[in-house]
Amino acid sequence: MSLIEVKELTKVYDDGEVKTPVLHGVSFSIEKGEFVAIMGPSGSGKSTLLHLLGFLDDYTDGSYLFGGQDARTYTGDEIAHIRNKKLGFIFQSFNLLPHATVLENVRLPLLYSDIPESEWDILALKAIESVGLGHRSSFDSSQLSGGERQRVAIARALVCSPEVILADEPTGNLDSKSGGAVIEILQKLNEKDGHTIILITHETYTAEHAKRILRIKDGLLESDTTVASPHRTNSGMLLK
Repeated sequence: MSLIEVKELTKVYDDGEVKTPVLHGVSFSIEKGEFVAIMGPSGSGKSTLLHLLGFLDDYTDGSYLFGGQDARTYTGDEIAHIRNKKLGFIFQSFNLLPHATVLENVRLPLLYSDIPESEWDILALKAIESVGLGHRSSFDSSQLSGGERQRVAIARALVCSPEVILADEPTGNLDSKSGGAVIEILQKLNEKDGHTIILITHETYTAEHAKRILRIKDGLLESDTTVASPHRTNSGMLLK
């Protein structure tokens, strides 16, 4: 049984006057522990697809199975639990609270978990240290560089120990060195910690750090290829 399986998935946005088709019958499966890049130009439908996989939006037609169960059979409470415990999200724009500390930002998902409050700081600090930012835990996120903010976003995604990390253009706002450090963290999370990584990108070089590339064009799955030798980063960042 695949962790994720989509069949003939379609998405049409309908504002009541205009219908805008975005996905046109996409089918693929992802196994637990894979590192998959979904690649395509702007407007290809890749971010829409990620939102569907992350239960952030509903599809129009087709089917989506998560953990062997039809996504539409989950209750609202079950979906909230999946988003909190099984999925971690990383976005291009970081989505951090600018006047909250690194520790406070990383703790946020724990507010909606069933984990005792007495453990929140311990878990958050562990996640922060895992991305090499233990010395920045008391800094406001507004005081950090772009690369550091994205690493905080990764720590926040990790704090509830999700099975799957969904990363939407995580290097899009970063310079090459900072972007390399972010990709290095994602590779470590996949190879050493066993997280399933789904990475959205329009950059070929970034996609080739994954082990498999799905190419989306005009809302269609154009190709599904295995990367024989994924690129290794050389950011110089020491990871714990």
